[in-house]
Amino acid sequence: MHYYRYENAEVSFCYKYLMFSYNIIFWLAGAAFIAIGFWAWSEKGVLLDLTQVTRLHGFDPVWLVLLVGAITFILGFAGCVGALRENICLLKFFSGVIGLIFFLELTAAVLAFVFQDNVREWINDFFLANVKAYREDIDLQNLIDSLQKLNHCCGAKEPDDWNLNVYFNCTNNNPSRERCGVPFSCCLSDPADSVLNTQCGYDVRKHLKGDWINYIYIKGCIPALEEWLPRNLYIVAGVFIIISLLQMMGIFLARTLIVDIEKVKFNY
Repeated sequence: MHYYRYENAEVSFCYKYLMFSYNIIFWLAGAAFIAIGFWAWSEKGVLLDLTQVTRLHGFDPVWLVLLVGAITFILGFAGCVGALRENICLLKFFSGVIGLIFFLELTAAVLAFVFQDNVREWINDFFLANVKAYREDIDLQNLIDSLQKLNHCCGAKEPDDWNLNVYFNCTNNNPSRERCGVPFSCCLSDPADSVLNTQCGYDVRKHLKGDWINYIYIKGCIPALEEWLPRNLYIVAGVFIIISLLQMMGIFLARTLIVDIEKVKFNY
C-alpha cells in the first residue's frame, strides 16, 4: 500500500481566522446599527404606526442607519460564516459585493467631480426639501440643527430659505409664533450662555437684512460646505483611502481563502 502526502492538506489557519476576525467586527457593528435604528423608530412610535414612514416628506436619518446596518450585517455574516465553514459561495458573495461597493464609490466620486454643478444643485434641492419637513421628524430636525451649528450656516443658500417651512415663513396669514424666524441652530453662539436659548431665532427676519449678522449666521450651508471641503481635502482623501484599503483587504483575504479552499478540495 502506498501513502501519499499532499501539500497544504488543510486550509491556512492564518487566512481563515484573519478573515473571521476582520468580519466579526463588521457583523457586530451591523447588528448594533440595526438595533439603534429600530430603537429610534420605537421612540418615535413608527413601529406602532408604520404609515408614518410614508407620510414623512423629508429624509429620515434612521433609514440610512438601517441601510448601513443591514449591508454591514449581511456582509459580516457572509464573511464570518464563509471563513469558519470554508464556504466558497459565501466568500464569493462577500468579495463580489465588496468589489461592487468599491466600484460604486469610485464611480460616484468621478461623477461628482465631473458634474459638480449638478451635484451642487441636487444637494441644494435635497436640503430645501428637508427644510420644509424640519418639524415633521425629530431625527431630521436634530440632523439639520447639528449641520447648521457645526458649519455656522443657516438655510441652504441663505436664511430666507426658511420661508419654505410653514412654521418659519413670513406670510401674513402664518399664525406660528416662529413666523419670520429661524431655528435656534442659526443663532450666533455666545460662550457666556450656560443655558441653550431655543427662542433666539424668533422674529429675526423681521429686522433689516443688514442687521441679521448681529443675531444669526447669514451664510448658507451649501457655500459653507464648499468652503469646508478644500480646507479639509487631506482629511477627506485620508478617510477615502482608509476605507478603500479596508475594502481591498477584505477582497484579498476572501479571494486568498477561496483559492486555498479550492486547492485543498482538488488535492482530496
